[in-house]
Amino acid sequence: MKKILLLALAFSLNSCAQVQQTLNQLPQLSSQIPGIGGVDIASGLKEALNKGITEQVSKLTAVDGFYKNEAVKILMPDELKKVDATLRKVGLSSLADEGIKMLNRAAEDAVKEATPIFVSAVKNMSFTDAKNILLGNESAATSYLQGSTTTALYGKFNPVIKSSFEKVGADVVWTKIITKYNTIPLVKKVNPDLTDYTTNQALAGVFKMIAVEEKEIRNNISARTTPLLKSVFAMQDKK
Repeated sequence: MKKILLLALAFSLNSCAQVQQTLNQLPQLSSQIPGIGGVDIASGLKEALNKGITEQVSKLTAVDGFYKNEAVKILMPDELKKVDATLRKVGLSSLADEGIKMLNRAAEDAVKEATPIFVSAVKNMSFTDAKNILLGNESAATSYLQGSTTTALYGKFNPVIKSSFEKVGADVVWTKIITKYNTIPLVKKVNPDLTDYTTNQALAGVFKMIAVEEKEIRNNISARTTPLLKSVFAMQDKK
């Protein structure tokens, strides 16, 4: 019995020692590299996120930012793929192409609303958020932005896309497409919510491009274009 108690005590002390060792290591995250503190870690992560926003999101706002970028180009929604195929079959390929272009034009217009929301999310990032991002997986920063901005972005994008459909003529084009399709004999009539679809596709495109930049900064030292980025992400390299 005495031996059992001694073994239990030894196990307990060993477990406590391991826990304490883990706790002791936490403050050292910011001391693994001389001169790097908590404020610098947060600043470095904010700089990286702002770089991703500037370098990638801004590209999406340009003409053809979505339309000629195969990684994020918005295609027909699943429910309209049959519409697309049918229109092409009856000699209306140009109309189908124009419909796809209009979806992308609306997304390019809406993404201009993203930057202020992203800037606010980055500004409000805590040190804990920064630490988790730095030592997280290669899309941790993108996931943080996605979790903290998606609702606000949808609220901003949706009305802009609706307005953009009118501005770029997408509403007229799509009304024509749907009308043409629905007059074809024996087809099932369709009336999709293209504003919601395009909004969600635009959001997916934004986060996809931010993830591209994040991966580049994490894995490519030459993409760390400032001393702060180099210092902070060197800590990630050693994790």
